[in-house]
Amino acid sequence: MAKITRIKASDGPAKKGEKSDAPAITRKKVVVKDKKTEKVKREKAKAAEKKVSAPKKEEKKPFILVAPFVYLWRYIRDSWMELRQVRWPNRKTTWKMVLAVVVYSAFFMVIISLLDLFFSWLFGLILGNK
Repeated sequence: MAKITRIKASDGPAKKGEKSDAPAITRKKVVVKDKKTEKVKREKAKAAEKKVSAPKKEEKKPFILVAPFVYLWRYIRDSWMELRQVRWPNRKTTWKMVLAVVVYSAFFMVIISLLDLFFSWLFGLILGNK
């Protein structure tokens, strides 16, 4: 929460010629609430309340002969629900990522090949192989 000092004009001194003991300007500290912060706090409180108030519903165990099919169906259903939540990249972004993978792979292929040649040459010198 931000603290803002608001300067407010008071009644000020009396009319010209009259003396007044009241200051011309008073300062008042005003606390301004950040709307986003307050919203996040409310959402967290609601989420915590839901966790406490709503106990998890226990699923009944299926009959032993149909259990594998029930579990397979639940897996497929839950997987489909997760796939629907995925935000897939567009074609341009996909090709950029493919290009990045190809470039990095080629780069590391060259580095590893050079290291392999270097160590082959070094061990050839050490062991005396030609």
